[in-house]
Amino acid sequence: MSKPILQKSLPFAPWMDPRTARLPGTVPIDGDDWLRQDDAFAPQMAERDRLIERSPEVVHRTLESARPAVAELFARVLEEVQNRDGYRVGAEAVVRPDGVEVPLSGAEPMLVLGRLVQEDLCVMEKSGDEHVLTAACLCFPASWSLEEKIGRPLIGIHRTVKPYDADLARRVQRMFEAIRPESPLWRMNALVYRDPSLFQARREGDPRVDRTGGSYLRAERQCLMRLPKTRAVVFSIHTYVVHLDDLEPGAREGLAEARL
Repeated sequence: MSKPILQKSLPFAPWMDPRTARLPGTVPIDGDDWLRQDDAFAPQMAERDRLIERSPEVVHRTLESARPAVAELFARVLEEVQNRDGYRVGAEAVVRPDGVEVPLSGAEPMLVLGRLVQEDLCVMEKSGDEHVLTAACLCFPASWSLEEKIGRPLIGIHRTVKPYDADLARRVQRMFEAIRPESPLWRMNALVYRDPSLFQARREGDPRVDRTGGSYLRAERQCLMRLPKTRAVVFSIHTYVVHLDDLEPGAREGLAEARL
């Protein structure tokens, strides 16, 4: 196995905060803290570049119905990075903080976005009574498969997640419907893994073999933001992988009690 891509620390321990310790555990985002850069930016972005170049059909899906929402998201991300340190945004390309130049045309828009920011980006759109996954660039899946989940509603996406019962599904759907463009939300999950690899796609029928005796804490900071024009909800995922020894002592003790 190649050298793992790790953060030096975890910025927030969701199991230690009563607001985030229970599902769905959402909290309002402060200011423009939607997209983040951390100490693993350069190696994570290099891994994203590698996956997108090698297997674009694995890490990307866009339904034709999602094109307007993807275009709106594309413009929003460009607006965001233009105001962030280290980015240089031009008419034809963006230079990232790690010095890599990313052309803005010539590839699927979601794949371009996947090379611009550290987050995986998923587009959820209302169809009938539920929100459906209609587009995504997912380079760092944590035990799920984009190919299997694209086009599914929320409850179909989470049908193998034991805590995601009918009651939680109703609460999550109400939350999706209530999100306002000016009031995005975030939540964070955390699980102990044995394998620190960022790309861990797994189909529903595949056995779980990755977590017994793990030494790594994998956490996802997940943000929910509504696009004002198309009204699609963007679900972004910032992935942290930290060795358990690098957690703060109190958080490490709390982790044992939380049985993650």
